[in-house]
Amino acid sequence: MAKQTRTSDKTAGATIHELSAAPSAKPASGRTPDGDRMSASHPSQPVQPDKVERQTNVEPASAGFGIDPALHAALARLTFGLSPASLGAAYSDWLIHLLASPDKQVQLLQNASRSGATLATYLRHCGTAPITEADRCIEPQPFDKRFAGEAWQKWPCNVLSQAFLLQEQWWDGATTNVRGVSKHHEKVVNFGTRQLLDMLAPSNNPFINPEVLQKTLRQGGLNFWRGGQNFLEDFNRQLTGLKPVGTEAFKVGEDVAVTPGRVVYRNRLIELVQYSPTTGAVRPEPVLIVPAWIMKYYILDLSPQNSLVKYLVDSGYTVFIISWKNPGRDERDLGMEDYRTLGVMAALAAIGDIVPDQQVHAAGYCLGGTLLSIAAAAMAREGDQRLKSMTLLAAQTDFTEAGELTLFIDESQLTFLEDMMWEQGFLDTKQMAGAFQMLRSNDLIWSRLVHEYMMGERAPMSDLMAWNSDATRMPYRMHSEYLRQLFLDNTLAQGRYDVDGVPIAIKDIRAPMFVVGTEYDHVAPWRSVYKIHLLSETDVTFVLTNGGHNAGIVSEPGHPRRHYRVMTTGAQERYVDPDTWARQATDKDGSWWSEWRAWLDGKSGTPVPPPPMGSDQEDLGKAPGTYVFED
Repeated sequence: MAKQTRTSDKTAGATIHELSAAPSAKPASGRTPDGDRMSASHPSQPVQPDKVERQTNVEPASAGFGIDPALHAALARLTFGLSPASLGAAYSDWLIHLLASPDKQVQLLQNASRSGATLATYLRHCGTAPITEADRCIEPQPFDKRFAGEAWQKWPCNVLSQAFLLQEQWWDGATTNVRGVSKHHEKVVNFGTRQLLDMLAPSNNPFINPEVLQKTLRQGGLNFWRGGQNFLEDFNRQLTGLKPVGTEAFKVGEDVAVTPGRVVYRNRLIELVQYSPTTGAVRPEPVLIVPAWIMKYYILDLSPQNSLVKYLVDSGYTVFIISWKNPGRDERDLGMEDYRTLGVMAALAAIGDIVPDQQVHAAGYCLGGTLLSIAAAAMAREGDQRLKSMTLLAAQTDFTEAGELTLFIDESQLTFLEDMMWEQGFLDTKQMAGAFQMLRSNDLIWSRLVHEYMMGERAPMSDLMAWNSDATRMPYRMHSEYLRQLFLDNTLAQGRYDVDGVPIAIKDIRAPMFVVGTEYDHVAPWRSVYKIHLLSETDVTFVLTNGGHNAGIVSEPGHPRRHYRVMTTGAQERYVDPDTWARQATDKDGSWWSEWRAWLDGKSGTPVPPPPMGSDQEDLGKAPGTYVFED
């Protein structure tokens, strides 16, 4: 019997629209007698990062009495932030073209007939002989573990699971390759249909899920009693704003984010943490880490055994990291330019006070890497050579294939989202978490429903899971600007992103790059991260590590089953496409951290005595600072 195979969908999407960036302060190094930062290229001109000039009070473009934003904001609460107009347009586009495509309809009927015949053959096998793995009609995708248990391989549950997978495959074919449908709408329809099917999966039904039924018989229904208690506890925590059960065991500053250090600089957007040396001598070039502002920084300083910060400090580096403020209503008008000047540039200026006359190894994680790329390109345009190297961790600079997040980004969806944010001044953590959960609904929603509420089993909390529940908000202006400029318009990759009114280009960066992608990244797909090869004209060492967006980065030495591929492409070498790169790259076991340390060592000077902890007498407190505790 011929076995059917499943294929995973690819993601892409971009349109053309431009939103100009606000003016900014110049890069700074040093201070005026009044404490203001000084421009590296214009020492006589003080820079005041907290007073960046721009148009404020950016209002949604609605006429009349502002009824539209209020209506959209109210509607968004019912639709979890999804625009009904955007979804309606996608499904209308698909349905109209499907009805006008007789050939596609015939093909779908033939597919349905073949699937029915295949399932009928499978049923006959079930009645006459034991079913083996080779007899199955269809195999789930590698990451789909819903029907992996032994109980699902027995009659009649094996038939239910096979019938469902065949149905999933049919709908995948029905929602793709319909002539005339826009690619963006096709992906929205395919994604939305998968969400509905995931909800209706037999694994989510306690009356036909064999694993739930077996546990219910063994425990006399106590699993549902515990599951009900779990549900009520979670519901109560949601209502009262408490974090998930088990996070209490991972207190910031006590159990996680415990690497010793001090806050050496603070403004209204960041705290800069400098970590205490653990070696008698350190490399002369410090390391600055720029995390994404949509997360608390301490994912890179979790428990001592998996802290990237501690690993670098113990390797003989002076490490600084930015801790972003958790914005509220008062920060609604902070934009991308604020995050560059008050964030990256202010941190570099502060480091220059503490470690003068030294270049910096800068590293950015996720959107922090995108922001670092913007800052580095602007610095390169002005001849600012303070960066010794640049490391990008799961960070994108070209957003044409930015994963399934692009499904939520079109003009209709962004307008809807902007109206929702306008009312409250920021994007709430629950709204943001909901979007990410939808990208992995099987793992983050339905699997949890089965195990915690039907089986009554609490998944043990880990430091990474506790960090993931400690989310941050995003200011209205910044979130709107980065979605429009980066995701929707892709201005950075196209050389149209403005800093100080002048477009910047990644190709101007001459510092060597170390770039990391992760194999199963649903936020920054590794082929999208790989596009840095098309934008840069410097040496790029690219690493592809196993794992996902977070776990692939938090991949300490000694972590079981870790491996990665690595290859350096010189500035003058010809472009190699990602699939060819994957075949040619050197495959290594272990953590990519060791590869990065060796790369940094090769670009650093001879060790010297550690620099002072801070540059003045002002006591701003110990690490992890105060901003990280803001809810």
